[in-house]
Amino acid sequence: MARDGGSNELASERTDLAEDRTVLANERTFAGWMRTGLAAVGIGLGFNALFGKMEPTWLPKAIATCFIISGMAIFYLAERNACSVLQRLDTHSVQPLRRMNLRLVATLMGIGSAVLLGGMWFLL
Repeated sequence: MARDGGSNELASERTDLAEDRTVLANERTFAGWMRTGLAAVGIGLGFNALFGKMEPTWLPKAIATCFIISGMAIFYLAERNACSVLQRLDTHSVQPLRRMNLRLVATLMGIGSAVLLGGMWFLL
């Protein structure tokens, strides 16, 4: 049985759609990691708020700092991984987020976390 050009075209279209789905899955994964980073920052702030009066006073701040820095690391790693995946893939019928937008979101989350961390240590 001879292969016709139609089956090759159909296979190519399925491959293109699979690549588009992978790009969209990458964006959902990035969003999930950003939520995880925000959760780590929130746990750190919550820990400091609940146990801030504990003695010695630096201990709850140090524990909260570990969570906040973990959140900042998650933001960085999420951006790095998402941009790496986008660089390797070509889109066909979907418009992916630009890598610059991913970097902007991760950078703003990181800066916000650093400001919160500074405020936690330097405010009463």
